[in-house]
Amino acid sequence: MALVLAGFVAFGLAASGRFLPHDERFLDMTAADLCALHGCRIAHFMIHDRVSFGGALVALGLIYVWLVEVPLKHREPWAWWLILVTGVEGFGSFFAFLGYGYLDAWHAAATLFLAPCFAAGLALSHRTLRHPADWRSLLRPSMQIPWYSTAGIGRAILLAAAAGLIGGGATILAIGATSVFVPEDLRFLGVTVDELRALNPRLVPLIAHDRAGFGGAVCCFGLLVFFLIWCCRLSKSLWGVLGLSGAIGFTAAIAVHPAIGYNDVVHLAPAVIGAILYAVGLMTYRPLCVNNPLDDLAGE
Repeated sequence: MALVLAGFVAFGLAASGRFLPHDERFLDMTAADLCALHGCRIAHFMIHDRVSFGGALVALGLIYVWLVEVPLKHREPWAWWLILVTGVEGFGSFFAFLGYGYLDAWHAAATLFLAPCFAAGLALSHRTLRHPADWRSLLRPSMQIPWYSTAGIGRAILLAAAAGLIGGGATILAIGATSVFVPEDLRFLGVTVDELRALNPRLVPLIAHDRAGFGGAVCCFGLLVFFLIWCCRLSKSLWGVLGLSGAIGFTAAIAVHPAIGYNDVVHLAPAVIGAILYAVGLMTYRPLCVNNPLDDLAGE
């Protein structure tokens, strides 16, 4: 729920055109000051990163709520291991700041608050699991579906979309911790990296922080979707949460680009193709969306 709340806060700040107070202190300039430069493109670029990040956080939060309230409540070992693996990836992406040189105090405080809750939840829920509760439960498919069947093709498409999210998120995370920008970004901004550093030496580290955070969230979402499709028998509640989280995440990441005038086809193509694959996969996989014991649990 903290992830969902943080995502909506990011949406609210973006809609208001403002940055967080500690970001403005770090830059020693406000969003309005930055917007007065270069046709507001630098400020808009930063806002577009934060809207995308907000969408990823809301999508993650919704998936985690379902994962905890349905399969983990049903004492499924694979669900516990999936929460552990994705939690390590999500919390670990915070340390990408070592590459970009900006330690976000609010992000650090949230991590220090949430990590003990996360660890305690894992420790307390582990004793309730069905046995054997080993990590290999993540590798066992939930259903034997012929890959050439309609549902099998849909499942394969969803797995491919999830793999694309994992790879794309990892790439964004690596870029955020190293080069920060791709060529399309710099063409939109109309400035070079050296010109950005000359304008304010702290701009690039702050932008890198936003990019790395977004990349880590996308990678985490991809891992969750992949193993949910692989390990969990499809149910109406799972289909619904996958549809809702995907709609929010992809819409935020794609729609913000035309809103700020960043319409580069090459830059948008991976997100658009991923959204199409995700939607087609869900619709093709839906025939398997039958009554499932997990649905009964979800309704309690």
